[in-house]
Amino acid sequence: MNQLYIAKTMTSQQDEQVHKVILVGVGGASCSGKTTVAKLLRNIIPNSVIIHQDDFAPPYETIPYHPVHKVQDWDSAPTAIDWPKLQEFVKQVKQTGEIPAEHKSADHLNKQTELPITKESEAHWKEVFSRLAEKSTDEVVWALVDGFLLYWDPVVVEHLDLKVFLRTPHDVLKERREQRTTYITTEAETWTDAPNYWENIVWPAYVDGHKGIFTNDDVEHGKPREDMVPGLLLIEAQEHTMDDIVSMCCKHFVDYAERS
Repeated sequence: MNQLYIAKTMTSQQDEQVHKVILVGVGGASCSGKTTVAKLLRNIIPNSVIIHQDDFAPPYETIPYHPVHKVQDWDSAPTAIDWPKLQEFVKQVKQTGEIPAEHKSADHLNKQTELPITKESEAHWKEVFSRLAEKSTDEVVWALVDGFLLYWDPVVVEHLDLKVFLRTPHDVLKERREQRTTYITTEAETWTDAPNYWENIVWPAYVDGHKGIFTNDDVEHGKPREDMVPGLLLIEAQEHTMDDIVSMCCKHFVDYAERS
């Protein structure tokens, strides 16, 4: 199991302060709800930050064109993310427990989804994490990483202490994607899906980027492969309410923190 990284800093009084940094992956296909879940968790968990994988997409002009469909392919795993940059970033956050001041996220420019969770559930888990923090002798920083290709790169996977994957059926993903065709790039440029972009680009790239982490290369029904993404918590998103999903994640995180 990936070990917690313990970062030490000095206060003005030269007292040593110890941070335990827990890096949490929240992955899933485009429009699976992963970013919504990550934001809900950030609102619940004290001392938490979010890293959006989308912020590490290469510049617009460098995105390659699909050899068959002749449109820019933003979804092919090898080229959709600047992997060395993301690797170094998560390493730095794990060492410091902080998002670097110079980092600018473009997530706020995209359409923001209302966070659908009951007040009762939110209050319950806030109380649980508050008690957890009170029991800890060290300050715990939770760094949440959300992404549509989060488990493709073994270096990034190795940095993650906890891993969650929201699996959503093809037809549900397609409907959601077709309702949300416009995205904002890292340069704050608007990107609109080309005709048939989901079927020609998004879904094939998703399958190709994830088949290796499921048995029989079956992204829709296969079980997680422990040898590829150890400890992956697989959540069948359409079988649960958002309250259920958040509670499953929170329980998983609390269990881990109490064992560590």
